[in-house]
Amino acid sequence: MTRKIALCAAACLFAAGLAQAETIPPGKVVFGDGGAVSESLTGVPGDAARGEKVFVTKSEGNCVACHQVPVLSKVQFQGNIGPVLEDVGNTYTAAQLRGIVTDAKHTFEGSMMPSFYKVSGYIRPGDGFTGKAAKEIKPLLTAQQVEDVVAFLQTLKQ
Repeated sequence: MTRKIALCAAACLFAAGLAQAETIPPGKVVFGDGGAVSESLTGVPGDAARGEKVFVTKSEGNCVACHQVPVLSKVQFQGNIGPVLEDVGNTYTAAQLRGIVTDAKHTFEGSMMPSFYKVSGYIRPGDGFTGKAAKEIKPLLTAQQVEDVVAFLQTLKQ
């Protein structure tokens, strides 16, 4: 019985730790040298499987619209605008990848890559195709989706 209580207490402490992890809002992300973001946006480790889903899903990240990833050969019509990402997990650290996914313009000035976790600094943001000014700008991905994509990118090693 004592072991069950100890396991339950450990699970409660773990859950409390997750609940205390605060998400960094888009405007508060700190970019370091070369655009790296060293601090996790959520305090919760990314999930590579969920990150792959975000990476290939059109309504989410849709990263394959611009990038090729040879291990995702089942995904048709991969893009050729951005670099091939077959060894990106060895090329960049998690902090560098987090910075690139958050806002690539801090790493690659003039990049065409969308800023996936940004809500300000846009020129004339509109509300869909209405011709009206945007009332609220939301990031393209949530903080946890960014962490998940970073976890997936870290698995891409030759």
